[in-house]
Amino acid sequence: MTGRDGGADLAPTGNSPVVILVRPQLADNIGAAARAMGNGGLFHLRLVAPRDGWPQEKAWRNSSGADRILDAATVHASVAAAVADLHHVFATCPRPRHIIKPVLTARGVAAELRLSCARGLRVGVLFGPERAGLDNDDMAQADALVRYPLNPGFMSLNLAQAVMVLAYEWWTAVDQTVPRVLMTNETRLATKGELDNFLAHLTNELDACGFLSNLPKRPGMVRNIRHFFTRGEVTTQELRTLHGIVTELTRGRRQLGRIEASE
Repeated sequence: MTGRDGGADLAPTGNSPVVILVRPQLADNIGAAARAMGNGGLFHLRLVAPRDGWPQEKAWRNSSGADRILDAATVHASVAAAVADLHHVFATCPRPRHIIKPVLTARGVAAELRLSCARGLRVGVLFGPERAGLDNDDMAQADALVRYPLNPGFMSLNLAQAVMVLAYEWWTAVDQTVPRVLMTNETRLATKGELDNFLAHLTNELDACGFLSNLPKRPGMVRNIRHFFTRGEVTTQELRTLHGIVTELTRGRRQLGRIEASE
């Protein structure tokens, strides 16, 4: 191959599943599938009878740096040869054709793959040709089928998308990223004490300007102001900004002579 610089520093991470592309038709799709594998921490790629032969430079150009996955890919004449050293094999199949086999979702098969790999078993997933998918003989090599739960009125995925769904589920099966975070950058979340300090500052100035002069309604108004600031997570930088706003509003009132002499 020419025109490659090695790409990203991708390497196998422990015992991970083999992605097996059966009779892939386009080098672009092979490269895009390798890119999806890199996204999800998969490395082992096997090609069964690629239509236009192998290697093909267009695959590397379309892999966005997943060169090492393509460099290590192996080519096999048949599905049987590609799975011969594996203990468990799963086959993606959007339309099961009267086959009696377990059918798993992408999330379900990711869990199965994790368990098998943790036991030291070698496992693989078959992906069919772009145009027609796997045939019955291909699926006969598999222990179970994988069917993604997508819109039943439109379940069309290209090859790389199908690999991406599996790679995502494989990765997130053990990922510890919390579902929601607040990006604070150089600041941090304010404590309740810091928030109370600001609210006291604000309330004092609201009293001084007469905004809270309706005494029967004052407790409820103060509570509503507190609820406004406690619905979300306020950062220290935001509190500093609000302190500055309140201080400048007070300074403006002083300059306009709107503060009583007794204040």
